[in-house]
Amino acid sequence: MEKLTALSVFILTLFLVIKKPKGVDIGWSATFGAILSLLFGVVSIDDVYKVVEIVWDPTLAFIGIIFISLILDKIGFFEWAALHIIHFSKGDGVKLFLYLILLGAGISAFFANDGAALILTPIVYQKIKHLGLSQRYMLPYIMGSGFVADTTSLPLIISNLVNILTADIFKIGFFEYASVMVFVNFFSLVATIVVLYLYFRKDLLKRVDLEAIEDKPPKYAIKDRFLFKLSWFVFLILLVGFFVAEHYHIPISMVIGIGAFILGVATYKEEIVDMKTLVLKETPWKIVIFSIGMYVVVYSLKNTGFTDFITYIIKQTTSISLDLGILATGFLAALLSSVMNNLPSVMVVNLSILDTGFDIQTMKYLAYANVIGCDLGPKITPIGSLATLLWLYVLNQKGINISWGYYFKVGVVLTIPTLLITLIGLILTRLI
Repeated sequence: MEKLTALSVFILTLFLVIKKPKGVDIGWSATFGAILSLLFGVVSIDDVYKVVEIVWDPTLAFIGIIFISLILDKIGFFEWAALHIIHFSKGDGVKLFLYLILLGAGISAFFANDGAALILTPIVYQKIKHLGLSQRYMLPYIMGSGFVADTTSLPLIISNLVNILTADIFKIGFFEYASVMVFVNFFSLVATIVVLYLYFRKDLLKRVDLEAIEDKPPKYAIKDRFLFKLSWFVFLILLVGFFVAEHYHIPISMVIGIGAFILGVATYKEEIVDMKTLVLKETPWKIVIFSIGMYVVVYSLKNTGFTDFITYIIKQTTSISLDLGILATGFLAALLSSVMNNLPSVMVVNLSILDTGFDIQTMKYLAYANVIGCDLGPKITPIGSLATLLWLYVLNQKGINISWGYYFKVGVVLTIPTLLITLIGLILTRLI
């Protein structure tokens, strides 16, 4: 009976999160699921305390990254970068495609996948629109920027909330994580470029007329020179801060919080943006409530034994060989992410890995495989991540209609080979 209750609450919560009936916020949906789990006794108050202990640091770190990204967007940082990319292409359609993918990969690495998908995509759309392309010829650039936002969100802990949650659970430091996943991300980036090019090559223009934007050099995108220069200083502070945090075991959210505070104060002083609106309305605080609530619901699956089967698969395959375990964990995580969203999935698989009883080094490599699966797997279906749903909504508002059927067809073809190549990259990293 407890299993059925836990599963029913999970399915109901997931439905509310994805469908958002009557505009109900995802934070409230997850909270409702957590309350139901408590009322039905499938989780306890002690479990809630455990969940808060697990998710507070990674979630606040993610909020800080998005806050910084929003400020950079307001001062024109990302538009400045996009204009540089377009000018660098010198009218070559294939080069423009390649450069935009590389830009998306860079933004995803340092400003999280959500920042790349939700900030870069509108900018890319706006610039491509100015070039006078029809929707058929816009799609490769739009789809490319959306796809790469997730597939290359592997290299740093801060590149994806999935990464932050996993690193925090398995006590993986910033540079320890990067020493493995930067190399792995190279495999994912190359695979992404190849599969995207092969799929969209017939729709890529040989030449693009840049006359429409030639009078808009990148420097005109910068709305405040002082804040633009300060942002580079903040990047340096964050880099040093991550090193210090790993050495002294300081929560990563504190380091990111310092960077966010510096930019926030400077922005307030310069009065470039409405800080009240930015802090209260645009910064996604709902993610904090969502993370806690959703993890409580997922914890009920663990308490009632639903994660036992996943643990069994991971144990059996890893017992044969760690490489096989990495492949199995990665594809299992990707499958779960594609059908029930990547945040619940990473939580479920992480809890399952902890229950395997393997040594910490083995569990870390399985955790890396879980990260890969949950970062790339969401690209198979539109419901795989909240960022994808928002991305589709943003495009729809701008007149670019991508049906779920078209997205799924493209997602399967592009994601499966990219996922396989990336997991092979992890295996090679382990063997080197």
